[in-house]
Amino acid sequence: MTISRRAVVGLGVLGGSIAVTGTAVLLQNDPAMRGVLGKVDTLRGYAGGEKMAFIQNPKTVRALRRFGLALDAERAGSVDQVRDPQLLGTNPQFLWPSSSPLVELARKHAKVLRDQVIFNSPIVVYSWTPFADGLVRAGMAMRDGAHYYIDAHKLIDAVLARKSWQQLGQQDLYGTVRLISTDPNKANSGFMFAGLSANLLAGDVATEETLPAVLPRLTELFRGMGYKPDSSGKVFDDYIAGGPGADPLVVGYENQLIEWILADPDRWARVEAAAGPAKPVTLYPRPTVYSAHPLLALVPQAGRLIDAMMSPDLQSIGWRDHGFRGPLGSVGAETDPLIKGRMPNQIVAVSPMPDIDVMLKILQALA
Repeated sequence: MTISRRAVVGLGVLGGSIAVTGTAVLLQNDPAMRGVLGKVDTLRGYAGGEKMAFIQNPKTVRALRRFGLALDAERAGSVDQVRDPQLLGTNPQFLWPSSSPLVELARKHAKVLRDQVIFNSPIVVYSWTPFADGLVRAGMAMRDGAHYYIDAHKLIDAVLARKSWQQLGQQDLYGTVRLISTDPNKANSGFMFAGLSANLLAGDVATEETLPAVLPRLTELFRGMGYKPDSSGKVFDDYIAGGPGADPLVVGYENQLIEWILADPDRWARVEAAAGPAKPVTLYPRPTVYSAHPLLALVPQAGRLIDAMMSPDLQSIGWRDHGFRGPLGSVGAETDPLIKGRMPNQIVAVSPMPDIDVMLKILQALA
């Protein structure tokens, strides 16, 4: 049997069409090719305020588009986003808090399909050069290049003892030593600092057995702070805007000052060149706690977001532009000269957080 030329051409066109269609289907199923083909899925959810600059970074937006993804992310305190019925009632597709213990709390209130730590950033205390140097003279801190280490237990004891700034080597400040964090019931930096403080007051990782003995002093520590913002980003913004007199010691994340420096190199050059000695500095508590940033997928599509965030491109943007360490707490392969020496390569004095049931009791006491 012979086949006409027209039939042969028809079969060729049909075969080519099938091949093209098959290839297109395969490419659309490849997460790295969906954006190339113009197919972008928008995922909606909540993220801690300290990550919003990373999420909104045009480099991040472009990198996610290559994975066929876009984010509609609202800023929300880490504790609120994992347990607030009003927020969870909006049916978010992902949550991005700033603490691993909060994953366990999230599982009590939502169906978490997958979770993965994307970034790490240790809890630090931000201050200003005159005060940090005063703490060195008082024997509470030591300087290491462009950053400092501070004895966390001595700091908490000084705040609870209502020591004056003059007793800590700083003659220009009025009143007693004041430390500010976020509200532990709203935002993660306060939540983490509450866990660290409970450990230090207990002499070990706080447990349900040791907690009752330390709760009165822990409550006193946080009530003495007065008003506590509900966002780590708000605390840091107030610290920078208020200057040394308004906010001499605040609790935050390591990456916040790094991100602020990198965001405007000219501004930082002016700060460095200024005649006045008061410049923002980072004090690393010894011990400190690591604030992991786990991404929680609440729908299957959000699993692709986790894969994208773990890609080398997005990990590099997190470090290079925003100062976020990788999932293992390591710094990136390349460091901008502006921040070189401003953060230790490794954080060695790290305390584990109390378990979530202990933290819930602490939150209740501090509410």
